[in-house]
Amino acid sequence: MVRYLLTFTFVLAFSVLIAQGSNANELKMIEVSGFKSGIQSKTLKVGVIGLVHTHMHWILGRENRGDIEIVGIVEPNRDLAGKYARQHGFSMDIVYETMEEMIEETKPEAVTAFNTIYDHLKVVEYCAPKGIHIMVEKPLAVNWKHAKRMIELAKKHNVYLLTNYETSWYASNHAAYDSVYNSKKIGEIRKIVFHTGHQGPIEIGCNPEFLEWLTDPVLNGGGALTDFGCYGANLVTWLMKGIEPISVSCTLQQIKPHLYPKVEDEATVVLTYPGAQVIIQASWNWPQNVKDMEIYSNSGYIFCKNSVDMEILAKGNKQSTKVKAIPLPKSLNDPFALMQQLVKEGYVLPPFSPSSIENNAIVIQILEAAKISAKNGSTVFWNDFMKTIE
Repeated sequence: MVRYLLTFTFVLAFSVLIAQGSNANELKMIEVSGFKSGIQSKTLKVGVIGLVHTHMHWILGRENRGDIEIVGIVEPNRDLAGKYARQHGFSMDIVYETMEEMIEETKPEAVTAFNTIYDHLKVVEYCAPKGIHIMVEKPLAVNWKHAKRMIELAKKHNVYLLTNYETSWYASNHAAYDSVYNSKKIGEIRKIVFHTGHQGPIEIGCNPEFLEWLTDPVLNGGGALTDFGCYGANLVTWLMKGIEPISVSCTLQQIKPHLYPKVEDEATVVLTYPGAQVIIQASWNWPQNVKDMEIYSNSGYIFCKNSVDMEILAKGNKQSTKVKAIPLPKSLNDPFALMQQLVKEGYVLPPFSPSSIENNAIVIQILEAAKISAKNGSTVFWNDFMKTIE
């Protein structure tokens, strides 16, 4: 699994450093080998599969940068497709009833899956043998059985299988990684705490087409644990450089069974690592939208409050400093630019980076272990767990 991404990857084209002197309250970006500014873009032909995941607004509402071209959209719900066609200005002529029809007619080089999580497997089963690269919206799959099959197909047919998370493009998260490993601002990680979620999908007004599968334990693979627990599992796997946890403990609750009778709306996961502990608090019960991260060492901390705002207590200092992370380079600041760079420009993705296949394999394994822990009311030890899913 790890070897696969070592052959298909792109070099992250930037590093973020904390500026010194008069610019101490800003984070500055520097160019590193592997990224060449001003590269002539080669347009990637992309098909969009499904419009029932509202994260699809990201690609449909994206400015035309010339790096990708949407050649076809699959959505059998013509009313839903028509609504988004009017909103985003695409022609219904490029909307197809089936994935097979769209691919046969438009010949995309890559597809992005904005259908149910359960249907991610179908996309990979059809596209991978045709040599079509795939990006799915988080998480990779509903369970490890699906994920394992998807990974096997991607490896066999030599295609990229990427997973997209909103937090993969937070400049603050990349600055935090740099501060831990490159500028070594805070020392070794001892604890990470993630707060992810919102008031609830019904409460924030998700549309019926999204709610229908998001609150279904089969089509989504769970509730708040799947929806938001995956963010923490993804980022910690990156921050831990692919080290697997020693143990996984999880508590799930239905605080609002009248709204979400089939799935949990509250999840807390505790992961142990050599020398560190990680707490993932995934919830549909927060008073506001939240995706933040707190990294602690024995001599400092880094708080990523959102995609830009940070607070850092560097080792040796008594007071923290508030800083803002510089946005990522435009050629590397979203999943579609990333896919274009991989397929058309020959870039290489560092092992265990957030979009990578080996990272997201571990994410699904963590979620699977968390479900077992919650069901049995006991801690799951990783080595024992892995023997049961091999």
